[in-house]
Amino acid sequence: MDASTSLKSLLLAIRQYRNNRSALNASQLQKHIEDVSGLKCGRVLFSGQVLPSECLSGLMEVAGDPNTSHALTGSIISLLAQFAASDGEAKEALHSSYNFTGTLASIIHCNRSTPEEPLVLQCLNVLQRLTYSVRTQHCASHIHELISFLMQHVQSSNDDIVKACLGLMANLCRHDISVQSHIKSQSNVKAFYRALINFLGHNCLTVVVFALSILSSLTLNEEVGQKLFNAKNIHQTFQLIFNITVNGDGTLTRKYAVDLLVDLLKNPKIADYLTKYKHLSVCLAEVLGLLHNKDPDTASKVMELLVSLCSVPVLRKLVCETVLRPPAPRLQPATRKGVQARGSEPSLALVHWVTSPLDGPEQCYMQALSLLAELFEEAIDSSLCSSAQSFVELLLQEVLVLLQSPDSTEGEQLLKKHCLRAGRVVDFLLVLCGNDALRLLVSQRLSPEVCVSQVELLLSYSQDLSGSTCTTSNYQLSQVCSKVILKTLELMSHLRQQMPDMETSFYRILQDQRMVTPLSLAMTSNCREHVQVALRILFEAAPLPDFPSVILGDSIAANNAYRQKDSELSIRSSPASEDVSFVGKSFPMMHAEPSGSACQSIDSLIEKLQNGVEEKVKDVHMSEIIDVYEQKLSALACKESRLQDLLEAKALVLSQADRLIAQYRCQRAQAEAEARKLASLLKDTERKKEDLQTELNDHLLEVERLKSDSQQLLEHNGRLQEVADQHQELKGTYNQLLTRYDKSEWMLKELRAAHISLTQQAEGLRKTNEGLKLQQERTLAEMAEKEQQIKVLKTDVLEKERTITGFQNDLRRQEEQIHEMEENIFVLRKELNKTEQARKDTSIKASSLELQKSQLEAKLEKMEEELSKHTQMIAMIHSLSSGKLKDVTANLSL
Repeated sequence: MDASTSLKSLLLAIRQYRNNRSALNASQLQKHIEDVSGLKCGRVLFSGQVLPSECLSGLMEVAGDPNTSHALTGSIISLLAQFAASDGEAKEALHSSYNFTGTLASIIHCNRSTPEEPLVLQCLNVLQRLTYSVRTQHCASHIHELISFLMQHVQSSNDDIVKACLGLMANLCRHDISVQSHIKSQSNVKAFYRALINFLGHNCLTVVVFALSILSSLTLNEEVGQKLFNAKNIHQTFQLIFNITVNGDGTLTRKYAVDLLVDLLKNPKIADYLTKYKHLSVCLAEVLGLLHNKDPDTASKVMELLVSLCSVPVLRKLVCETVLRPPAPRLQPATRKGVQARGSEPSLALVHWVTSPLDGPEQCYMQALSLLAELFEEAIDSSLCSSAQSFVELLLQEVLVLLQSPDSTEGEQLLKKHCLRAGRVVDFLLVLCGNDALRLLVSQRLSPEVCVSQVELLLSYSQDLSGSTCTTSNYQLSQVCSKVILKTLELMSHLRQQMPDMETSFYRILQDQRMVTPLSLAMTSNCREHVQVALRILFEAAPLPDFPSVILGDSIAANNAYRQKDSELSIRSSPASEDVSFVGKSFPMMHAEPSGSACQSIDSLIEKLQNGVEEKVKDVHMSEIIDVYEQKLSALACKESRLQDLLEAKALVLSQADRLIAQYRCQRAQAEAEARKLASLLKDTERKKEDLQTELNDHLLEVERLKSDSQQLLEHNGRLQEVADQHQELKGTYNQLLTRYDKSEWMLKELRAAHISLTQQAEGLRKTNEGLKLQQERTLAEMAEKEQQIKVLKTDVLEKERTITGFQNDLRRQEEQIHEMEENIFVLRKELNKTEQARKDTSIKASSLELQKSQLEAKLEKMEEELSKHTQMIAMIHSLSSGKLKDVTANLSL
């Protein structure tokens, strides 16, 4: 079954269910929803046609009805969430055109009393994915009730509901001042802040990131935020964010961590804190390691973070040095491991994501090209420019391939992606042209044909867009094509001095009448950079003879008139927008039709009103509906007036074409006169040709001789090539021997230094030994003197003992003389005691001297043993230094 038949069956089932809400019709509708979910019809469903738009509006109405069963509502939400997850345009259409956010909010509001229901959790999860990086319309239905529900249930006991509520609240608060003001005006906001602060210590990193994101959105510029993100706590916050980014629970957590750091960097004070963070270089290296991850979502978020870091000058310099730092020197010859190690460089990972397929994730190659442009803007003014030239050569080989035009059969979607990517590639090449050496590399790699084919493709595609239905996406895409065309021309202008063919192609394109559209769009743009680029191109093109300056003026005037009328219409339609918001708030089940089917829906509604079918909108005042559609009719009238202006511009173009035809006729007459002159010149050249023919024959003979000579030279060159190969082999062998010689020389120097140090040590030991010998001789002489003194004292003691015995005998014999000689005996006894004490001291000294003598002899023996060892080592070193091993003994006289 094809997509169209399935959608028709689905629309019929929706009508039958709305007319009769029976169980049979509900099961039939659920079956058709399952059939559509099995088909890949997302492009058809969100194409803006009548049938898919009615199907989507009917599904929204059924899902938003409180009487619909939870199973059927869950099936519808799953179907729409499936399409929103697979296609960005479908997500945008559900969010802006069909108010899917309001429908989900109304479902949550109807089931607010039972938050544990699976349908409520499903709606919260779908809302979280749907509102990520998308600004929610504050006037959508039940948004205030949804915010109150989230603030109430962030402290639920169910972790899944808490995580979904925090994630959705983080999406709603980010970059939306109206939602932030509404939350701050609530009475329980302080309790909400306390709950968020308590979540900072949660064991789930996803919950921590959600809480930090909400707190930064609500309190960054308030007193609570100044306490949370002050100089003491911010370094812990940085460490936490980098840890979650590198080791997060998944891609979702990593996305919110990166978004949080990007938002914090917009605050100048926090950006200054980050520049002073001491672990920033280590964290940056770990973040760059994520570029080797195969997950494109992770890589795109990492590159988004790096681009955001480049917005701070100090951080941009650090990122540039880390990414473009030259690789560390490797040992030669290069091994397979060395080749693999080169793949870990972040610059090569960037090349991989830049060259990802066109039908792959768009954010990857777009963010990679933006990051490269930022890095080389910094590198051009630093010392890294010269060292990064080898990387630029590799990068240009891959990047210039991206400018090749895709196959026209691949579809319009790929062509749009090619236009967007080509714009970033040209921006990067313009950055490289800011340096003379890099501009020379670009001129050597880029060919004029690539630029010409690129401009031709964009001009033809821009014309197709202007001729198709005037929608917002087509208008934006035409603006992008115009910018890329002008930037490509600016690139050609930079390179035309190095490439003569580029100058010819550049001036030829400037005189193409299709250049009027991009120039007029850029001249009337609100962006100062685009106006400056257009003026530079215009200064180059204005002096050219065939430049359509009149048509350009008419186109600029038409664009200005359209802008003025559009602004007047927006001023007049402002009250109508309030009415539309009022209707949307009062009746959440009604959804706006896409702009492509506006006329048909207006006609059908008028017929219903005329036929009296008012029962489907019982509570709607007829005057309010008529006011709404009067505004739509006025918008259509404005479009009609714009078409009238375009017709007038086309009439001016036709008049200009008539003038060009007249100029063409004059130029044709001049061309005929020149043709007659060329005919006469042709006859002269024929005569010269015959003369040159004879010279050519002579030259041909000479060429034959030169061919034979060249053949001989080729043979001789072959022999020389063989000799060169042999020389190359010998050169390799010589290099190996040279490295071995260098190693041996280095070892010899080390051994000589060791030999010298050991010789000095031996000389010191020899001198020490001689000093010890002299000390020993002096000690021996002193010992001999002491022994002689001891002998003399011994003899004296013996003589005195004999004298004492004689005195005793005399005392016995001469008892009568005892009293007279008592004093003499007392004196002699004192002298005897002193002599005995001196004898004892002398014996003690003699024993101590003998002990010192034995110790000195032991030390002397040890020193002699060490000296013999040192002499053996000196002999071995001497034998090694002479290149031969000999049994040589060193005799050292002590």
